[in-house]
Amino acid sequence: MNTLKKITLAMIFVLPAFTYAGEAKVKWHDFDDYRDVRPGNNSTKGSFHKSVANNLEKHFSKLAEKLPEGYTLNVEVTDLDLAGDVRFGSMNELRIIKPIYFPRIDLNYSVTDKSGKVLSEVNDVKLKDMGFMDRMKMGRDEAYYYDKRLITDWFEDELLPSLNLGE
Repeated sequence: MNTLKKITLAMIFVLPAFTYAGEAKVKWHDFDDYRDVRPGNNSTKGSFHKSVANNLEKHFSKLAEKLPEGYTLNVEVTDLDLAGDVRFGSMNELRIIKPIYFPRIDLNYSVTDKSGKVLSEVNDVKLKDMGFMDRMKMGRDEAYYYDKRLITDWFEDELLPSLNLGE
C-alpha cells in the first residue's frame, strides 16, 4: 500500500477518535449601543459591524472546537470596545492603535454539554487588556488581532480550567 493511501486511511479511522467538536453560539446586542465599534477607512457602519461580528464569531467557534464533542459555548456580548480609536485624519477616519485605546469586551457566557446541562455559567465577565501593545505580537497581522487575543486569553486561562475537563 502506498504512503498516500496509508495517510488517508489513518485520517479516516484514527483522527476522529482524537477530535474535539464543540461549537459556539454568539448573541450580539445593537452595535450602536456598544462603546466603540465605529468603522474607519470609509467603511459603512453596517458592513463594518457585520465584519466584526463574523470575525469574532469565527474566532469563538475556533476556540469552542477545543471543547468536547456536543459541548456548546453560548456567548452574549454585552459591550464591545475594539482596540484603537477612530480619529479623523486628512480625508478619512482611521482606527489608530495606541496603548491608551485598549480592547474591552463585556460578556455573559454558559457552556452546556450534549444533553443541554449547564456546566458553567457566568454573567458580567469584563475582559480588558491594558498592556495589549506591551506583549509580542505572534502570527500574521489579521483583522481584530488584539480583540481576538483578549478572547483567546480568557478562554484558555479562565474558561477551560473552570470546566475541569481532565486534560
